[in-house]
Amino acid sequence: MSIAPLMLDLEGIEITSEEVELLQHPFCGGLILFSRNFESVEQLERLIQQVRQASGPDLLIGVDHEGGRVQRFKEGFTRLPALGKLYEQSDDEQTALQSAHNHAWLMASELRAMGIDFSFAPVLDLNYGVSEVIGDRAFHSDPDIVCKMAEAYIQGMHQAGMAATGKHFPGHGAVTADSHKEIPVDQRAFATLDAFDIQPFLKLIPKGLDAVMPAHVIYPAIDSRPAGFSEIWLKQILRNILNFDGVIFSDDLDMEGASFAGNYAQRAEAALDAGCDMVLVCNNRQGVMQVLDEAKIDLNIEAAKASQIRLKRMVGKAYMNRSALLDTQRWNEIESSMSAFA
Repeated sequence: MSIAPLMLDLEGIEITSEEVELLQHPFCGGLILFSRNFESVEQLERLIQQVRQASGPDLLIGVDHEGGRVQRFKEGFTRLPALGKLYEQSDDEQTALQSAHNHAWLMASELRAMGIDFSFAPVLDLNYGVSEVIGDRAFHSDPDIVCKMAEAYIQGMHQAGMAATGKHFPGHGAVTADSHKEIPVDQRAFATLDAFDIQPFLKLIPKGLDAVMPAHVIYPAIDSRPAGFSEIWLKQILRNILNFDGVIFSDDLDMEGASFAGNYAQRAEAALDAGCDMVLVCNNRQGVMQVLDEAKIDLNIEAAKASQIRLKRMVGKAYMNRSALLDTQRWNEIESSMSAFA
């Protein structure tokens, strides 16, 4: 079975007949869950079972479950601290690295126990103190510290059977504009980006980074197009120079930062042509319909074969069920340790 290049969302806590049809569409290969899809652990289990029955086993199910202010499921799940708290509130570097590993394992194990393939994590942006949308979602402002913390984090995710997605390439932390609402522009030269923001991606690619999500940010010194629509950023720099062979997910094409590329069908086409393996259209059902009805996406082209190999690596590895997980000493110890972070 192949994994198609569109990831969409659901409107509520139960799947509708229209959504069953959407999940069965040949262009649909993924589902992203939001807080509106969650009421309780039991309800989420039922919803995921309904989704799997409707779509088959090859649908990728993802979620943004970083911790802090970006955590979609709360009641019945461990309340995770923001990534920026882990280094800030640790006594020494080794303790911080262990906290990053534990945070990742706990996050990933709780999601895998529910049948969710992956969380879009970790954030690899640098916290320059100017971006409210990034802020403490980032590990730190120092690229060396981000690299160390993220490496420990990725190892924790992998231990729980989850692939890791680094975001937002090549770096969203130095712009004040929120790409959900505007098209941010980062005027820095490539040499500056390369020396700082790109370093976590460069160093983590050979250490198990499975996927990357590019930023809806324009870097005019390199290209007039946002990174997620730029062949220069995705094919020349990320693939050829950084030697990345993992999945490239677009950021949400409903964001204002994606409006550069036109309507929703044109946005999907542009992102895929630039080098994305899968595009996300969230919070806009009409946008989803337009992509399905109008986008010129050929699932049988030669270039799609490499995407298929990459996308299949995002499928979550077999893991214990929730009741078994909550009975383990490791879960109980790490769950308690996370409560120490404010």
